[in-house]
Amino acid sequence: MRWLFLLLVVLNVFYYVWHQQEAPLRAKDVTPLSMYRGSQQDIRLLSEATGDSAGVQGARHAGQECLFLGGLTQESSLSALQMRLAGMSVKVQASQKDLPEPGYWLRIAPESQRLLGDVQLQNLSKEFNELKHKIMLCEGVAPLE
Repeated sequence: MRWLFLLLVVLNVFYYVWHQQEAPLRAKDVTPLSMYRGSQQDIRLLSEATGDSAGVQGARHAGQECLFLGGLTQESSLSALQMRLAGMSVKVQASQKDLPEPGYWLRIAPESQRLLGDVQLQNLSKEFNELKHKIMLCEGVAPLE
């Protein structure tokens, strides 16, 4: 039994030395971000581009964001949501915009968005189980003139 134990100890030492001789892994070299920024410094987000052009009213309207409520699968739920929002004095209209998620959606008028805070949206989500909200551009993207 003592010889078996000594054999296992010798094998473990041999195994340890063998693994220590392998080359350690190197960290991958990372190119600094400043190297990539040379020709791409003129790229801006759409919201930045419309926010900077305060003098161009058309561009500001095209970049205006609206709140969309929906994702409901039944029209009856949509009409109940419309009634609930009308009771809160929130102006809505059915959205014809192609949204990334299926279901019925309502667009909240920009002047009514201030009436729907986080608390109100949470309460509506509890009342309507499938309800989701997204903030997206009200209109399609229009080129600056």
